[in-house]
Amino acid sequence: MSPFLAGVLQLLALITALALAYRPLGDHMAGVYGSTKHLRVEKWIYKAIGADPATEMRWPAYLRGVLAFSLAGVLLLYLLQRLQGSLPGSLGFASIDPDQAFNTAASFVTNTNWQSYYGEQAMGHLVQTGGLAVQNFLSAAVGMAVAVALVRGFARSRTGELGNFWADLVRGTVRILLPLSVIAAIVLVACGAIQNFSGIHEVGQFMGGSQQWNGGAVASQEAIKELGTNGGGYFNANSAHPFENPTPFSNLFEIFLILLIPFALTRTFGRMVGSIKQGYAILATMATIWIGFVLLMWWTEFAHHGAAFDIAGGAMEGKEQRFGIGASSIFAVSTTLTSTGAVDAFHSSFTGLGGGITMLGMMLGEIAPGGVGSGLYGILIMAILAVFIAGLMVGRTPEYLGKKIGTREIKLAALYILVTPALVLCFTAAAMALPTPANSMTNSGAHGFSEILYAYTSGANNNGSAFAGLNADTQWFNTTIGLAMLLGRFVPIVFVLALAGSLAEQKPVPETAGTLRTEKPLFTGLLVGTILIITGLTYFPALALGPMAEGLS
Repeated sequence: MSPFLAGVLQLLALITALALAYRPLGDHMAGVYGSTKHLRVEKWIYKAIGADPATEMRWPAYLRGVLAFSLAGVLLLYLLQRLQGSLPGSLGFASIDPDQAFNTAASFVTNTNWQSYYGEQAMGHLVQTGGLAVQNFLSAAVGMAVAVALVRGFARSRTGELGNFWADLVRGTVRILLPLSVIAAIVLVACGAIQNFSGIHEVGQFMGGSQQWNGGAVASQEAIKELGTNGGGYFNANSAHPFENPTPFSNLFEIFLILLIPFALTRTFGRMVGSIKQGYAILATMATIWIGFVLLMWWTEFAHHGAAFDIAGGAMEGKEQRFGIGASSIFAVSTTLTSTGAVDAFHSSFTGLGGGITMLGMMLGEIAPGGVGSGLYGILIMAILAVFIAGLMVGRTPEYLGKKIGTREIKLAALYILVTPALVLCFTAAAMALPTPANSMTNSGAHGFSEILYAYTSGANNNGSAFAGLNADTQWFNTTIGLAMLLGRFVPIVFVLALAGSLAEQKPVPETAGTLRTEKPLFTGLLVGTILIITGLTYFPALALGPMAEGLS
C-alpha cells in the first residue's frame, strides 16, 4: 500500500468515527448545559466553593467568575512549581525558576500548554498530575463555559442573564470531560501508553553516557491533553514519544480526541438555538477548511523535490516512521486548526510551505474546528462579521439567528478579531528588532524568522505547539510568550461575553423575505471566504517573509 493511500484510508476512518460520535455527544452536551438538576458530587463541589448554581449571571458577573477562577489557577500552579523541590513526588527535580514557572502557569491555565522545558527532566509526578493535568480539565471547561454563554446570548431575549459560570464549569468537567477522559485513557493504555508512578530508571548506555527514563501517569494525561485541546506532553517529544503515542492506531485515536468535542459542539449549538440546520452550517464551514488544509498539507509533503525525497517517499525528515507522512500531516493540521498544540512530528522539519500551513491554521483563529469552546465562539464571531458584510452588500441591517447586528455588536466582534494579530505581530517585531532574542534562533534567514513568528502565533492563539529550533527558555521568551498567552486568552473572552450580554438583551427579530438564510450552503461559502480573507490576509506580509519565502526559494 502506498503512503498516500494509507493516509486517505486513515482520513476516511477518522471522518467516519467523528460522524458516528457527532449526534450523541452533541445532544448530550446540550442536555448537560440545559439541565436544571445537579448531581450529588456537583452539589458537594458547589458547597465547597460557596457557589449557588441557581443564580443567573449577567455578563460582567460571568466574566468576573472566569477571571477570578483563572487568576487563582495561575497563582496556585506557579506556587506548586516554585515549591516542587520541597514537595513529595518531585523525583529529585529542583524547583522551577520564576520566569519559567510563570510561563508554564500562564500556559496551562489558558489552555495553551506551551512548554519551554523538558517534561521528563523538570516536572515531578505531583506537578504533572496535581498541577498540569488538573488545569488540562479546568481550562477546557472554562472555554466550553464561555462558548455556552455566547450561545445563550443568541438563544435568549429581553434578558442579560447568561447562566451561571460555576455551574457551567462544574458540569463541563464532571459530566463531559471526566467520563470521556477515563474511556480514552483506558484505550491508550490498551494501545501501550504507560500509566504508573515509577521513578527514574537507567535503561542503558547511549553515546558514552547513561540513558534514563522516568515513568508517570502518562495515558491519563494524554487523554485529557487531546480531548481538552490542551497539548502539553508528559515528555519533551510530545505525541511523537512512544510512551505517549505508541502505535498508528493510538495516533489516529488521538487525532479523533482532538477533533471530537469541537466538532460536536456545533450540534450542541444547533440544539440550544432551536435550529439543528444552523449547527450543520457551522459544521460544514469547519469541515471544509479542515479537509482543505489536510489536502493542501498532503500536496506539500508528498511532493518530491529531489533524490532524497524520492527515496523516502516524501518529506520524511522530522516525522515518525511508524506514522508516515499521511497521518503526520493530518495530525499537524488538526493540532494547529485547534488550540491543541500536541505534535507527532516536528513542524520545523516540514517543507517550507508545509510549515506555513501549520502557522496559517493558527492565524485563522483556530476555528476549524478550533479549541474546546474557543473554536465555537471564535467561528460565531466570524459568522457575525459574515452577515454584516452580506448586509452591506444588499443595504439591509444585518441579522443573525433573529438578532440584529448593530454598532455595538460589530465593534465587539471587530475588537475580538484584532486582538490576536496585534499581539502576534507586535511581539514578533519586538523580538526581531532587539539584539538578544534573535540569539535564540537556531537558523537564520526566513526559517529563523519563522521560528519566532510561529512561537508568538502559537502563544497568542493559545495553541502551544512549537516550530522547534528556537530556544524559548530565556527570560525574554518566557515572559513575553506568557503575556501573549494571557492576553490572547482573556481579552477576547471579555469581548465574547460582552457580545453575549448585548445579544441576550435584544428582542427577537422575525424572519422576512429579505433575511439572509444562514443555514444554507451559500452562507457557508460566505463564511469560509470571510475567514480566509479577513484573518488570513492580516498575516500575509509576515508569512511572505517567513514560510513563503522559504518554500519558494
